[in-house]
Amino acid sequence: MATIQASGIMFAAGLPLFYSPNARVSATMNAPKIRMMNPISLPKLSNKVFVEDNLDLKNGFKNETQNMEQHHDDGDHKLVAAKFFGIMEAVADRVEMHKSVGEQRNNWNHLFLSSINGITLTAAFMTGIAGTSSGSSLLALKLSSTILYAAATGMLALINRIQPSQLAEEQRNAERLFKLLHGELQTVLALGNPSDADVNEAMEKVLALDRAYPLPLLGNMLEKFPSRVEPAVWWPQQQIRRKRRLTARKMNNGWDSKLETQMRRIVEVIKEKDLDDYLRLANKALKLNKMLAVSGPLFSGIGAVASAFVDHHHGSSWAVIIGVVAGALASAANTFQHGGQLGMVFEMYRGNAGFFKLMVETIESNVNESDVERRENGDLFEIKVALCLGRSLSELRNLAATSSENGEANNIEFASKLF
Repeated sequence: MATIQASGIMFAAGLPLFYSPNARVSATMNAPKIRMMNPISLPKLSNKVFVEDNLDLKNGFKNETQNMEQHHDDGDHKLVAAKFFGIMEAVADRVEMHKSVGEQRNNWNHLFLSSINGITLTAAFMTGIAGTSSGSSLLALKLSSTILYAAATGMLALINRIQPSQLAEEQRNAERLFKLLHGELQTVLALGNPSDADVNEAMEKVLALDRAYPLPLLGNMLEKFPSRVEPAVWWPQQQIRRKRRLTARKMNNGWDSKLETQMRRIVEVIKEKDLDDYLRLANKALKLNKMLAVSGPLFSGIGAVASAFVDHHHGSSWAVIIGVVAGALASAANTFQHGGQLGMVFEMYRGNAGFFKLMVETIESNVNESDVERRENGDLFEIKVALCLGRSLSELRNLAATSSENGEANNIEFASKLF
């Protein structure tokens, strides 16, 4: 039996307490003894588990960030590659364009040559017959020969202005150089992923070739009779020199003082012999072409005037002689100029001079670069120079040694064995 206050029980039970402070209640009840329970033991949280979970979470965020960056880089590479492939497609298209235009202009040369010669010789023949005719037949022959001579004169003036054989040679050169550029772009892709610098360099090379060998005849056509002969230039004036990392790298990027001296001597030989010789030949071809470009229309024009004065009744034998001889001379000048393709010869010499000028600039830009790591690999560069000149490595070194021993330009052989 235990007597306790109601307020004490209520408080011990944790129930709400509602009572009057002056009321006292007595209760008698049988209650079991309250036995104290052992405290509840909770498992301890390990700090190690918490740290590991935290690290896993951080690594998850890090891996996700790296994946996002990788996807972003892949997207950039795909965009650059798409630009590069677009340039390659444009280059391939230009190859076909210059090929078809070159064939067309070569056909122009043959068609104009045969047509003008046929017209000129026909006019000369009619002039000769007119000298032995009279009446209406004389008038018909005179008018016909004069018209034919006038047509030949106009056509000669036209084709001498545009030089179809030179136009065809320009397109052949452009086709070859665009094919070469397409091969260079394929090499860049084979060596690795192209960069924005590769894209910009390829664009500059394409535009430089477009300026050097334009397709249209009007407006942008190259000057066929320049006042001064200059080498053809089909590369960007400010070239971007890039260094691609090679698998096997040597000290100083394959360069040494001996190789630098050798390249400088080769540059001197190219300038003094090959480049100067082709500029001299181009100048001679240009002068001869100019002379024939003037003499052809002049002779046909004289024939036209002489044929108009042919008159059987007044003994105009000199008019007949001048008309026939002038036609023969016009035909001979036209055949020698366009049959011999002097315009093509001039462009060929000018293009060869441009090739050697490009070699000189490329060698000098590498040798004059103070940082050897920014140069092209020396061993690879030496092989390229030797192949461009049609020589083996031993012949290239002998050329440099011979030029240093002889000293005088007259005693030195030409650098190139190709042409």
